[in-house]
Amino acid sequence: MSTIIYPSPIFGPIHSRRLGVSLGVNLLPDDGKVCTFDCIYCECGFNGDHKANNKMPDRETVRRSLEERLRSMRENGPQPDVITFAGNGEPTANPAFPEIIDDTIALRDTYFPDAKISVLSNATLCGRERIREALMRVDNNILKLDTVDADYIECVDRPVTHYDVDKMIEDLCAFKGQCIIQTMFMKGTGMNGENVDNTTDNFVLPWIESLKRIKPRQVMIYTIDRETPDKGLAKATHDELDKIAEMVRAEGLNVNISY
Repeated sequence: MSTIIYPSPIFGPIHSRRLGVSLGVNLLPDDGKVCTFDCIYCECGFNGDHKANNKMPDRETVRRSLEERLRSMRENGPQPDVITFAGNGEPTANPAFPEIIDDTIALRDTYFPDAKISVLSNATLCGRERIREALMRVDNNILKLDTVDADYIECVDRPVTHYDVDKMIEDLCAFKGQCIIQTMFMKGTGMNGENVDNTTDNFVLPWIESLKRIKPRQVMIYTIDRETPDKGLAKATHDELDKIAEMVRAEGLNVNISY
């Protein structure tokens, strides 16, 4: 089974198809996953197959490791376009997430003031005030909303705790437009033979209605790029992504497509 388990707390830099030269920050353990979702398309595999035994890195470990890497990159290259919080699960699950964001902003300003700070989050914890406030302090808070269909969420995103998509949309509205919504479009079948095609109008139109409420400053739509733990999944086509993007643009929203 394909898996990418990232070292912690710093990995890369890598070239991101969406973000450019990206220095990764993994706030989760380095030996497994810690996530509030268990997505069937996750490049890190299924939660149950990669249970973590090590602890999450603490604030000082992250600060020290990040400063060492940024100092080295300033001396030897390459110059990062972005410092990206991602890795082995949900970055906001680290208890020190808000404080680590403050440290990262200070280090970025010292070493690479033109670099952006991005957080890739499934948004499940953004209803917590301290998490939302921290996300508001970064350049790109990229928050997941794959669909507004509750059954699809249970089938594909597979929340590990209670997930109310209506409450999630309210939490995203609380960003008052200062957020980026990220949505995975794909086709194929799930583990139990379910149709997981969310490119059709019955999924896209209600999702767009939610976007109109959230009013994000950008919508990122993308499809599968790496091998997935569920082998029945397939990429959405260029034409399908283009069509969805045009529907979103028609509502006056900015869209970025990753094929």
